[in-house]
Amino acid sequence: EDRVINISRARFTVEYPAGFMLVASMNLVPAGYYNHPDRLASVLPEPSQNIMNRISGPLIGRIDIQIEIVPVPFEKISEQQPSEPSIAIRERVIKARAIQERRFAAYEGIYCNAQMNSKLLHQYAVPDASGLSILKTAMQRLCLSARAYDRILKVSRTIADLDNSEHIEVRHLAEAIQYRSWIGRIGECEYRLTISILLWLMPTYRLKYFPKKDIFVKFSV
Repeated sequence: EDRVINISRARFTVEYPAGFMLVASMNLVPAGYYNHPDRLASVLPEPSQNIMNRISGPLIGRIDIQIEIVPVPFEKISEQQPSEPSIAIRERVIKARAIQERRFAAYEGIYCNAQMNSKLLHQYAVPDASGLSILKTAMQRLCLSARAYDRILKVSRTIADLDNSEHIEVRHLAEAIQYRSWIGRIGECEYRLTISILLWLMPTYRLKYFPKKDIFVKFSV
């Protein structure tokens, strides 16, 4: 997280650079069909939670963008409407990085929004009143940590740069929150299973896994 690794021995300490981008993927069920619309019976909460328990909360909290991927329907795959070309996306990214380089030109060792400290966040990533209200609601409902708060602001600042916007608007902040809401609900606050409410309606499933009537289970759909 500090982009350096310190190796200490009896007589000396060596510092190595360690700036990298982590890209990872996982599936919450061994069969690989989590949240698949046509394979409801293969998704059970127990294997999913066992897999999630293998990843610590602090590690999940350090992942800035967390996206749940669902199967693409045939209608979307076969549609003729052209999507945004990679060249146009590349141009927007180059412009956004140029904006950040100019922003942090006076700060040694800082070149992008991801490197902002708390002081720079208060200077360059301050939402308006409406944005703060949305962020407060998200923090409370998703039980997000202070680390998540800083990272949401950094991502929203980058989204605003990609949109060529000087200020962070509500839509930028809402998109940044969306990128943390899925893992936030599972890893930091509550265990969410998209199809769990459907499974709860099945009597055999309910009696097998929740035989006691006084057990209260919170589902988020």
